[in-house]
Amino acid sequence: MNVLIVDDSKLARMALVKILAKNYPTWVRKEAGNADEALQLASEFAADIVLMDYNMPGRDGLALAADFRAQDPSMRLALISANQQHEIVEGAKALGASFLTKPVNGPDLVAFLGKPETPIGQDDK
Repeated sequence: MNVLIVDDSKLARMALVKILAKNYPTWVRKEAGNADEALQLASEFAADIVLMDYNMPGRDGLALAADFRAQDPSMRLALISANQQHEIVEGAKALGASFLTKPVNGPDLVAFLGKPETPIGQDDK
């Protein structure tokens, strides 16, 4: 699986990468710091899943989700935000995207992504 992580916060991207690396070590991950960078990266990286922040400079996560949905209606999308306003959550649903509360924890991300390759909480030895 190919996962594109889009967030203007390097720290937030690092947290998602850590969860993905622990639970899905064979998945390919790419990162973008904003919507324009994500769309450029998507032209050369066939993402199966996009995890995107809502609050970013320029276009927000809902606008980016709409762009990805138009490109590939089957792509799995998750909008991530600490801002749980009804309009944002419903906007995500209207686009067929899941909504995950920020900061995302391992069990919530795994619930969205599906069965991990390694059990949750088990460290690689």
